[in-house]
Amino acid sequence: MAGGEKIRCGTAPSGVKYALRRSSGQVSWCALSIGAGTRDEAGFPAGIAHFTEHNIFRGTSRKSAKVISSYLDRLGGELNAFTTKEEIVLHATVLREDLPKAIGLLFELATDSVFPEDEIETERGVVLDEIISYKDNPAEDVYDKFESMLFEGHPLSTPILGTSASVKKIKPDMLRRFVREKFIPSRMALSVVADIDLQKLERVVLRQTGKTFSSALLRNPVRANAPEKVSPVCFGKVLDKHNHEVNAVIGGLAPSLYEMPDRLIAAMLCNILGGPASNSLLNAELRERRGWVYGIECNYTQYADTGVVAISFGCDKPNLDNCMKAIDKILAGLRDKPLTDARLKAYRKQLLGQLAISSEAGEAQCLSLGKSMLAWGEVMTSARTRSIIDAITAEQLQAMAIRLFSPDNLSSLIYL
Repeated sequence: MAGGEKIRCGTAPSGVKYALRRSSGQVSWCALSIGAGTRDEAGFPAGIAHFTEHNIFRGTSRKSAKVISSYLDRLGGELNAFTTKEEIVLHATVLREDLPKAIGLLFELATDSVFPEDEIETERGVVLDEIISYKDNPAEDVYDKFESMLFEGHPLSTPILGTSASVKKIKPDMLRRFVREKFIPSRMALSVVADIDLQKLERVVLRQTGKTFSSALLRNPVRANAPEKVSPVCFGKVLDKHNHEVNAVIGGLAPSLYEMPDRLIAAMLCNILGGPASNSLLNAELRERRGWVYGIECNYTQYADTGVVAISFGCDKPNLDNCMKAIDKILAGLRDKPLTDARLKAYRKQLLGQLAISSEAGEAQCLSLGKSMLAWGEVMTSARTRSIIDAITAEQLQAMAIRLFSPDNLSSLIYL
């Protein structure tokens, strides 16, 4: 058990890590997280991780694409997947009694997909359309371009979708080689949230991993996405996109996934600055009080090597200067003066409340468990997270504001 919570963690003989959480109710969630994302594409066309995720459902040696698409649907379940810069995640939602079937399907897709050429061509058209539609959404495209510029020369600079040119180069044998090289047990983490006795659930998991991986497939444990040095790149760029509105990103490097407690300090600071609540500093000033922006947020993304903090907003062109000045003033306020005890207490309670509410969702729990196991090989309990957040001081938040939002750490990209 993890810290008194109903969680059991371990590593199967094959090297697959697992985290199991006892829940209540008829619905169960499972996810297979694989440490093979966009950053692992060296030697392959850009976008192959995302393209693999799309095509992994197009047939195995035992099931056709049609059978796969209906396998869980006919049980009332759901099957899905997504790709990030550091992982591919296959996940399913099913009734409790169908959980073993869902787990078996996830492993079958990850280890036995055959990538038939005719199916790949169909999916290639879908991905190419996705790339085009993404480019037509400046709010998303500007952030993608911002990260590419921020990480120039580093594996994290590659866009998840790749490019139209690179996706057209991907062949079936490349997909098979990518899976063969990257989808190995030591890069996998299975997470399950279900109302099943954890000992019984653990036996199901160990039986399935043993069935999936023969001794010939075992690998020595390795950590996927080992950190690489990130050289700071600062820029201020304006691109004329002839849009009816401005889309802008301001940000820079931040603590990595492995920096503790700094990553939670940064997360709390970003929540204060531009979290989802209407009383976050940026929302309160630029949207609620001034009405200058359609929306504004401060996102914090954590990678193995580093992190990214990014303030994103859209506004009418005449309001751009006002927005930039207001953001500068708010950032300066966080750097220059620590929060009062009353404000710190209120912000701390707000963050803990948000975390508690979001953690109640079974799918969110399941995906979080998988990410934790991939990154650390263990699960950080809610009690430990709370204790760290409770210990954050106003001085630590001020120091983090200086680190993240000093002018020499900030870059900007503006689409006009």
